[in-house]
This record gives sequence, C-alpha cells and structure tokens, in this order.
Amino acid sequence: MAVTQRRRVTIVLILNMSMIAGLLVAGHFAHSLSLVAEGGDFLADSLALALGLLAIYLRDRHRNEKATTWVALVNALWLLVLSVGVAASAIQRLVSGSPEVHGLPVLVASAIAAAVMLCAALILGADAGREDLHMRSILLDTIADGVAAAVVAIVGAVLAVAQRWFWLDAAAALLVSTLIAVAALRLLRDVVRALRAGIAYVPEDD
Repeated sequence: MAVTQRRRVTIVLILNMSMIAGLLVAGHFAHSLSLVAEGGDFLADSLALALGLLAIYLRDRHRNEKATTWVALVNALWLLVLSVGVAASAIQRLVSGSPEVHGLPVLVASAIAAAVMLCAALILGADAGREDLHMRSILLDTIADGVAAAVVAIVGAVLAVAQRWFWLDAAAALLVSTLIAVAALRLLRDVVRALRAGIAYVPEDD
C-alpha cells in the first residue's frame, strides 16, 4: 500500500502544480477573484501534498506512524488561513463593488480545473478515504476543489453570456472559501481526535 500511496500522491501533486500558474494568470487578466482563489487553493494543496510525501516516507522508512496525522494537521490549519483570506477579499468586493470580470477565461480555466480534479479523484480511488487520515484529507480536498471549480465554471458561463452581474464572481469566491473551510474543519476535527487518543487515526466509513 505504501508504494501505491506514494505513486498516487505524486501524480495528484503534479496535476495540482500544473494548474496553479494557469489559474492565477487567468484570474489576473480576467479580474476574477474566484479564479485567484482557486489558484491559491491549488498552491496550498500542492504544498500539503509535498509535505504528505515526506510524511509517507517518514512513516514507511522510520516507522513514524503519526507523521501523516501531523501533516494532516498542518494541511487543515493552512486551509483555514486560506479560506479566511479569500472570504475577506470576497466580502470586500461584495461591499465595495466588483470590477468587470471576463467570463470566458473563467469558464475555460475552471472547466479544465474541474476535469483535472476529477481525474485526480479517480487516481486516488474511493477507498483512499479509508486508508488513513492523510489519504482521506487528500481525497476530500480533491473532491472539494473539483466541486468548487465546477461552480466557478458555471459562474463564468453566466458572466460570459450576460456581460453583467459581476458580483457573482465574488460570490463564487466566497463559496470556494466556504468549501475550503468546511473541508478544513472536518479534517481538523479528525486530527484532534487522533492526537487526543495518541494514535494514528484511521477514519471510519461516513
């Protein structure tokens, strides 16, 4: 299982990293906060995945069974920080007014991101959530990212057709931040349970 985990996490890391620059650049030129939020989320996930590979190595080579739990904690806290930052920016735009957002780049970039995350979830497999806490956190993050990207793509389609209602972009960014926060809080709950029990937590079926 350990070698398989490393391979799957490495592939998902590569997929995440392949999307970061495209989302951030597209978000900048489209004036889209939701795309920038997606890019930031992919960057955060990439850092967490890189730490996760280190944790898997420590677990398998040095018998440190709790390493992945500590990495999951770092991941949860980082995602919470990211969600608060995105939410603050989104609320500011909703209050002060959103600039014109170009819908077509939002649609294209987010649709590609959603497809990439679907592929990543399939690579991880449905059973990843029952392997250990770390693999569960990766699967939850991947699914949440895919859902968020799909929602932003829909918003991009609306903006591309209507050429107005630009506040929808900030609303989509707020939704992205909420999804990130929910995933982070669920993960943080499980990590705290594991640390209090003094064990490497393996989640039960939800």
